[in-house]
Amino acid sequence: MELGEKLKYFRESKKMSIYRLALDADISQGHLSDLENGRSQPTIATLKRLLAPLGITLAEFFNEDNEVSILTEKEKKLVALYRTMPNDRAELFMQLGKFLNQP
Repeated sequence: MELGEKLKYFRESKKMSIYRLALDADISQGHLSDLENGRSQPTIATLKRLLAPLGITLAEFFNEDNEVSILTEKEKKLVALYRTMPNDRAELFMQLGKFLNQP
């Protein structure tokens, strides 16, 4: 995946508009559109500014391992809680999550 496509993928996966990301990163919408469509390449500084509002580090952005997912701060806290639980409580935690996720 090209850099611009990847940037667009992460922006859309976070349900963020071009307007919102451009505003949060303090760049123009036109420049962001050019980046996402491969008409321009960002500097590292610009890329950092774009990734910060998405909650993504440069390492995560450039990681080619599809097994790695990008976690929000809330998701990171849930994972940390889960990892510190004894097995029986971890299983209850999973069951509660499944129950709460039902329609």
